[in-house]
Amino acid sequence: MKIIRMNLLDGNSRSKTAAFFDFQTPDEITIKGFRLVNGSNGLFISAPDSKGKDGKYYESVLLPKELKKKLEKLAVDEYNKSKS
Repeated sequence: MKIIRMNLLDGNSRSKTAAFFDFQTPDEITIKGFRLVNGSNGLFISAPDSKGKDGKYYESVLLPKELKKKLEKLAVDEYNKSKS
C-alpha cells in the first residue's frame, strides 16, 4: 500500500482538513479522496463520503480497523515528510 498523491492545504484555512490524499493497494487499485484531518487528539484519516437523501454523510469506502490504522500511519508519515 502506498500514498500516490498528497495535497497539503493552506494552514490559514478555517477547515480542519490538513490534506487530501489518494492511495494505491498492492493490487494497484487506486482509491481517491481520503482526507487527513486535524482533530483534538492529532491527525486522523477520513474516508471519502457522500450526502444521503436524509442529509447525513456516509462513507463511500469502508476499511477494516487494522487496514485503516495502517493507512493512517502511512498518511501521517507522508504528510510530515511533505511538510518539511
